[in-house]
Amino acid sequence: MLLAAPRGYCAGVDRAVIAVEKALERFGAPVYVRKQIVHNIHVVTELESQGAIFVDEVDDVPPGSHIVFSAHGVSPAVVSAAADRNLQAIDATCPLVTKVHREAVRFARDDYEILLIGHDGHEEVEGTAGEAPDHVTVVNNPEEAATVEVKDPSKVVWLSQTTLSVDETMETVRRLRERFPELHDPPSDDICYATQNRQVAIKKVAEQAELVIVVGSANSSNSVRLVEVALEYGARAAYRVDYAHEIQQEWLDDVASIGVTSGASVPDVLVQEVLDELAHAGYRDVEEVKTAHEDLMFSLPKELRQDATGRRDSRALGGRSRA
Repeated sequence: MLLAAPRGYCAGVDRAVIAVEKALERFGAPVYVRKQIVHNIHVVTELESQGAIFVDEVDDVPPGSHIVFSAHGVSPAVVSAAADRNLQAIDATCPLVTKVHREAVRFARDDYEILLIGHDGHEEVEGTAGEAPDHVTVVNNPEEAATVEVKDPSKVVWLSQTTLSVDETMETVRRLRERFPELHDPPSDDICYATQNRQVAIKKVAEQAELVIVVGSANSSNSVRLVEVALEYGARAAYRVDYAHEIQQEWLDDVASIGVTSGASVPDVLVQEVLDELAHAGYRDVEEVKTAHEDLMFSLPKELRQDATGRRDSRALGGRSRA
C-alpha cells in the first residue's frame, strides 16, 4: 500500500470541528449548526451524538439559540437573518474562505465583474457570491469559459472555490484569458494549501498504484477531486468510500499496489480502518509517499476565545490528524 501524505484533516476543518465541540462544552446542548460543519458524514454523526443539531437554514433555529456557521462560509444575508432571530452566532468559516470573501468585496467595490470558478450550489460558492451578488458570475468548468459574457473585458477578475482541482481550475482560467486577455488574477492563490497538497500527493501515488482508494464523503468537493486526479495521473481505477466496509472485493482482484488517501475533512481513524481492512485482504506492507509538510494553524473563532472564567483561550489549532 502507498499511503499519501499529506492527507486528512486540514487546519480549517480541525478548527471548525473543535469549534462545535467547544460550543457544546461551554453552552451545553443543543448547539445548532447551519449545514454540515464540514462535508463528512462520520464527523456530522459524531457531533450529533454529542448534541449538535444540523439545520438547513437559520429559520429552523429557535430564537436566541447558539448557531455555528460551517467551515464553508455564509453570505451576509445569512448573517443578517441570524441576527434578526437574535441567534448567538459562532463563525467557523475557514480563514482561507474568508480571504476569498474579502477579495470579492474589494473587487466589487472597485466595480469589477467577478468570474467565480466553482460549483453552482456548493455552500462555499453561495457564500462567496453572496458577498457581491450583482458582480459575480459562477463558471462551473472549462467548457463554460467559452460562453460566459462580461460587460467590460478590461474590468474582470477571476476568483475560485478553495477545494477545486488545481489543473481544471487553471485550464478554466486559460480559456477565460483567451477570451478576455485583460483578465485580472486574485492577489494570491484561492485554492487552499491543503487541497493542493493532497492533489500533489495523490498524483505521485497514482503513478505507482493500480488502484486508489479515497476516503471521503460524496458531497466533499476535494475528496471527489482526488478520485478524478488519481485517474488522470495513472491509476487504473479509483474509488471513494466513506467507510472501510464499502471496499468491494472485485476492486482488489489482480491488484498488486493500492494507493490510499483521504479528503481534507476526514478524521484519521477512518483511514486507519481502511488500512486495517486492506491488511486483512493481504496488503500489509505500507509505504508513505510524502510530498509536503503541513504546519499551518488557525486560532479558535473569536466567540470561543474566552473560557468560562473570562480568560482568553488563544490556542492555535490545526492538524489533529496530521499525515
